[in-house]
Amino acid sequence: MVTGGGASVVHRLETACAKEIFVPRSRDYDLRTKDGVDRALADGRPQLVIHLAAVVGGIGANRENPGRFFYENAIMGIQLMEQARLFGVEKFVTIGTVCAYPKFTLVPFKEDDLWNGYPEETNAPYGLAKRMLLVQGQAYRQQYGFNSIYLLPVNLYGPGDNFDPASSHVIPALIKKCVDAVESGADNVDVWGTGNASREFLYVDDAAAGIVLAAERYDGAEPVNLGTGQEITIRDLAELIADVVGFKGEFRWDPSKPDGQPRRSIDVERARQLIGFAASVPLREGLKSALTSYLQSRRDQSAVRQVS
Repeated sequence: MVTGGGASVVHRLETACAKEIFVPRSRDYDLRTKDGVDRALADGRPQLVIHLAAVVGGIGANRENPGRFFYENAIMGIQLMEQARLFGVEKFVTIGTVCAYPKFTLVPFKEDDLWNGYPEETNAPYGLAKRMLLVQGQAYRQQYGFNSIYLLPVNLYGPGDNFDPASSHVIPALIKKCVDAVESGADNVDVWGTGNASREFLYVDDAAAGIVLAAERYDGAEPVNLGTGQEITIRDLAELIADVVGFKGEFRWDPSKPDGQPRRSIDVERARQLIGFAASVPLREGLKSALTSYLQSRRDQSAVRQVS
């Protein structure tokens, strides 16, 4: 069972010859409720659960919804893991978040640094909700012998991303802004923050490969980072996206808006050693794919509107 859609993970599982894959859709199964979780487990009857579902967003969405982001992510994961244990699920793969790391952490982030401080304030409720699922998994392993593993991916991006300006992350937000600017003839784009913060980005297909490898090969209690090990500032990312999109104007940075965590890049050695994972898609190539997917989705939506 793969929660949260996870088209890339489902495709990777199919490639790995998984014969029955159940994807509970939110319109049919509300995993924030015990009834929704119980029905999903009863209908899917999974041996393996990969828990991708999450309530997520960029800095603005996290600032506006701290209570919702904490409660819905925590309750969804806690109930699902508990009911999966009672149902007899053989293995549970929790997808955490790089936002769980402390605000000030030595770069690259090592898994052993996870408890060395409080997360960056704007996304702390979300990050801590996800961090608690590591505690739950380790406690269940200790008391019940439940095989729960925990993965820490960096910021994901790629085809199928969320481009809604109210809730999107930085890459889809910048792609949309640059595309809009090119189409309108605008010579500038407004961006939150100073541009000095850094991030690390993992292409969605690479993330799926790492998740499935971990599901196949890893049965340990300790968390495992998934990323590229390559850091880029938001300013350099914006310039790269502008080049990919063909935007020739300037970026107007707004330092009155938060940068979020000052730096973010992870150590990927544990993933390499334990599951043989290494990312393969360069950032520029991944951005091109994300742009192509976005433009195609807009054309598809336009065609649907014209038909209707």
